[in-house]
Amino acid sequence: MAGPTVALFATCVNDTMFPETPKATLRLLERLGCTVEFPLQQSCCGQPFTNTGYYAEAMGSVRNFVDTFADYDYVVGPSGSCVGSVRDQHPLLAHERGDAALRDGVAKVVAKTLDLSEFLVDVLGVTDVGAYFPHTVTYHSTCHSLRVTKVGDRPYRLLQAVKGLTLVDLPGNRECCGFGGTFAVKNPDVSVAMGADKVRAILDTRAEYVVAGDNSCLLHIGGLLSRMRVGVTPIHLAEVLAHTEDAALETAPAASGGAA
Repeated sequence: MAGPTVALFATCVNDTMFPETPKATLRLLERLGCTVEFPLQQSCCGQPFTNTGYYAEAMGSVRNFVDTFADYDYVVGPSGSCVGSVRDQHPLLAHERGDAALRDGVAKVVAKTLDLSEFLVDVLGVTDVGAYFPHTVTYHSTCHSLRVTKVGDRPYRLLQAVKGLTLVDLPGNRECCGFGGTFAVKNPDVSVAMGADKVRAILDTRAEYVVAGDNSCLLHIGGLLSRMRVGVTPIHLAEVLAHTEDAALETAPAASGGAA
């Protein structure tokens, strides 16, 4: 029986800086029987505009998202932050605009837009995706995944089912890494201090890899880790789940946020 047709929402940070993550998402979903399409019309979700208060400037991104993804069964993105922006901010922006047709369009697309972990657990009904990753890892719950998209323990359950993987709890897991998008630009000293706290917690786990569902946060954490030269590699959840026993992990050091 054929699986659902899924539109892959790559997100602009992945498309520009971390293409291995959407590639891994594609391999994973196809391995699980989904038909995956990559609409070329997609662009930024508009979160940088919205977070900074430029609502009018964000409207083009909202309209484009609706136009791009309206006809698919599901829209799946490997980013709790960007999926959270679509689900939380797009309805707000459409309401502010006072456009009834846009509100309806947004509501329909929002209802089928899911973070990768949500889609795997809630729609496909799987936690064991056939992955193999023989390493010690710790998991960082990014703020938007935790508080906006509310993915809960789904990523953790997926990691627990990976063959060969040893999962170590991260102290202060619910605490922000300090990235916060434009927050890191406007408040660099505070951002770095928060990131340093997160890195200390990661080092306390003695994990080889730190896993998260958002490459933006891994970029921040990875920049600090790379400067310390401590040998801990940031990697996206999708890349761990896409890794199988007969495949080599070719791009681990630079997979997610490793260089800065």
